[in-house]
Amino acid sequence: MTTAFLTTDTSKPATPLRLVRADDWQSGLSKDQLAWAEKVEFEGEANTCVLLPGEGGGLALAGVADGAVTVWSLATAAITLPKGAYRLEDLGAADAQTVALGWTLAQYRFDRYLTEKPEGGRVLVLPEGTDAATVAKEAEAVCLARDLVNTPTEDMGPAHLQDVAEALAEEFGGTCSTIVGEDLLDENFPAIHAVGRAAGMGREPRLIDLQWGDKGPKVTLVGKGVCFDTGGLDLKPAAGMLLMKKDMGGAAHVLALARLIMSMDTKVQLRVLIPAVENAVDGNAFRPGDVLSTRKGISVEVGNTDAEGRLVLCDALALACEDKPDLLVDFATLTGAARVALGPDLPATYANNETLWAAIDRAASTLTDPVWRMPLWAPYDETLRSDVADMSNISDGGGFAGSITAALYLQRFVEEGTPWVHLDVFAWVPKPKPGRPKGGDAQAVRAMHTAMKDFLSLDG
Repeated sequence: MTTAFLTTDTSKPATPLRLVRADDWQSGLSKDQLAWAEKVEFEGEANTCVLLPGEGGGLALAGVADGAVTVWSLATAAITLPKGAYRLEDLGAADAQTVALGWTLAQYRFDRYLTEKPEGGRVLVLPEGTDAATVAKEAEAVCLARDLVNTPTEDMGPAHLQDVAEALAEEFGGTCSTIVGEDLLDENFPAIHAVGRAAGMGREPRLIDLQWGDKGPKVTLVGKGVCFDTGGLDLKPAAGMLLMKKDMGGAAHVLALARLIMSMDTKVQLRVLIPAVENAVDGNAFRPGDVLSTRKGISVEVGNTDAEGRLVLCDALALACEDKPDLLVDFATLTGAARVALGPDLPATYANNETLWAAIDRAASTLTDPVWRMPLWAPYDETLRSDVADMSNISDGGGFAGSITAALYLQRFVEEGTPWVHLDVFAWVPKPKPGRPKGGDAQAVRAMHTAMKDFLSLDG
C-alpha cells in the first residue's frame, strides 16, 4: 500500500511541488499565479496548499511553519491537492525522505469493512538519492499498528494477535511460540491467566513469544494485549467501552516496532512478548479483593479489576528480565490518568536510565515523534501497599498520580540494573490532524527504533 504513493521514477510527467514560507511564498510566481493565490486566499501558512495554473500542469505550493521541514509538512497537501503525480522542487534528499513519510501516512485509510474502497491518491516523485525503501518500511510499520488498533475485537482477539505475530515471524525468518489457556498456569503465568480466563472458548488468554536475530544486543519488547476491556466485574459504563477495542494498542505498537526492526535488519537479538487477553465478565472472572500470584512470586491484591493491564504485563516483564536483556521496552494503553495529564498526543514515558532517556529525547525531537518524560517518583510507591498481600494493583492515593503509580507497579517486576522504558500511550487520534486520520495510531515507534540504535551504539 505505502509504495503506491511514492516513486523515484523522474521520467513520468508530474506537477512541481514547492515548500514555501508565509513570508516569501510569492517568490518566482507570475502575476496570474499571484492573482489565483489571492483569489483562493492562500498565504503560505503551515498546513495549507494550493495548485496554481501554469504551463505543463501548473505549480503546487505547500506552506511550512517557519520554513521548518518536518514529517508532516506535506500531510495536508497529500489529501487536498488534486489526484495525480507531484515532483518535489528545490528539496534535498534528506528533507524529501522526511516529508515523504508524512505524505504516505496522510493517505492511510482503514477500509477493511467498506463496500466501496477509496480510490488511489496522490503520488510523490522523490529526488535522486532519497531512500524511498526506508520511508516505505517506516510507513508499513505505522500502518500495521493503525490497522491492528482499528480492527474491532471480533476480528482482533487474542488468537488474531497470535496470527499477526506468527505471520511476522514467518515473513522475516523468526520464530513464534504461544502458551494458551490452562497451560499458562503450568508455565507459571498466573496473572495473565486470571485476567483472561473469563473470555471463553476460542478467546483464551495467551502469552505470545516472537524471537528474531541471533547476533547483537538483546532487545525485548513487551506489549499490553488486552483485546477488549469491559473493566471486568468493576464494569465500565457503556461510554467507557466504546474505544476498548484499542486496549491492545501496546501489542500493536510492539508488533509495529518489531516489523521496523526486522525489515531494517537491525542487528539485535529481538524478543517480543505479548500477554493477550480479553477482560471479560463471567462466573469465573477474577474479583475485587482476590489475591493473585505472579510469575515473580509477588502476591497482588486486586483493588480494581479494571486495572488489569498491569496484571498481565507484570508476568511478561518478569519473564523478559529472566533473559537479562540489554534493553527492555514496554508499550501499553495503561491509564486514563496519562491522558488527563498529557492529552492524546504525548505518550507518558518513564525511563530508569538517564542515557536511555537522553537517546529517546533526541530521537523524539529529531523525528517529530513526541514523548514526554514522567517521573518514577519513589515516594508514591508506598501507595501500592496492601493489608493482605505484598502489594495492590491500585494506589490508595485518592486517585492522584495514576500514571506514575501504574509505572511504579510495573517497576516492581523489572530487575534492578535492566535498562527499561515504559510508554503509556493512547494509540488513538480522536480528531484528525495532518497525516493522522481519526482512529488508531502508532506513537513513538519511530523514535524508539532510532533511540534503541543510539543507546546500544548500533550502526545504521
